[in-house]
Amino acid sequence: MVNFALNALDQSAVHSDNTPQAAVLETVSLACYLETLGYKRFWLAEHHNTAAFADAAPEILIAHIAAQTTRLRVGSGGIMLPHYSALKVAEQFRMLAALAPNRIDLGLGRAPGGDPKTAAALQAGPQSWGVDVFPQQVELLQQFLANDFPAEHPYFGIHAQPLASAGEESETPVPLYMLGSGGDGAIHAAQFGLPYVYAHFINPDGMDNAIALYREHFRPSRQCPAPLVMVGVSVLAGESAEAAAIAARPRDIWAAKLRLGRAGVFPSMGEAAAYTPDAAEQGVLDMLQGRGLTGTAAKVMAGLNDMATRGGIDEFFLLTLCPDAQARRTSYRLLAEAALDPSHTLGQNKKH
Repeated sequence: MVNFALNALDQSAVHSDNTPQAAVLETVSLACYLETLGYKRFWLAEHHNTAAFADAAPEILIAHIAAQTTRLRVGSGGIMLPHYSALKVAEQFRMLAALAPNRIDLGLGRAPGGDPKTAAALQAGPQSWGVDVFPQQVELLQQFLANDFPAEHPYFGIHAQPLASAGEESETPVPLYMLGSGGDGAIHAAQFGLPYVYAHFINPDGMDNAIALYREHFRPSRQCPAPLVMVGVSVLAGESAEAAAIAARPRDIWAAKLRLGRAGVFPSMGEAAAYTPDAAEQGVLDMLQGRGLTGTAAKVMAGLNDMATRGGIDEFFLLTLCPDAQARRTSYRLLAEAALDPSHTLGQNKKH
């Protein structure tokens, strides 16, 4: 058995053979299936004004999935806090926690999740919060969630509903997690004493440095007395290396086009099989080969174990982008089976 937990991150990807509504419904179906496989967490990403991803309101999808599952922890990966009022986010997630006690996670991010024009349109007022005030927003959110403003604070007496029962306010009802793909997120997570979720699928080259910064600057907190590291990684496992490569091709073509400013929806399996990349796209495709983990379950698990051993990683969020819903399920199933199979014991997770 491996020495880390397996979670899933889903983006409700849209491909040319489905619709945004169908992508959202597939996300719900996948969450219910992964609960049967023993996955620990299922998190939803937030994206705006993009053809590729359909989930612009993870808090609503969290509520729907939590109502259809019984054990799975459901959360945001993440809420882009600069768009929103800390009070409103606290109220939304307190409500979610009331509906699904001890099963809601609140992952936070600073990225806009869309273009600057859309970011401005998300604001109720004429100006968005700048990233420079992100730490103050996080602090406000923590205080609203914990209901512990000091008497001299201007927000003293404002309570994010629904409140917990008497005597239960000493513990924050919704745990916070800090997302990031570089040093800034690592420092924020460390200073607030929060678990750190590194987006390897966005920036694989910066992982080691970001985790080292997090550990170096970590300050213990009530929620997190010691560093807790999670990593989101792009994976695709198949019954064979060839099957995995075929299933991953739409993802790779889309990612190559994205890097060249040409991305739209994901290609279908048939479109990907018939697609001939131009020279620029082929160059990006060649570079992408080493950035995710694709192959048999044994190969993917070996890659995850190497990452876990190097970075002292406690949990992985597996991101599996593929327009073939059955291939996605197969990938998650194979990895869950590999994680539990004693023959796949791959070494120990060493904290640095």
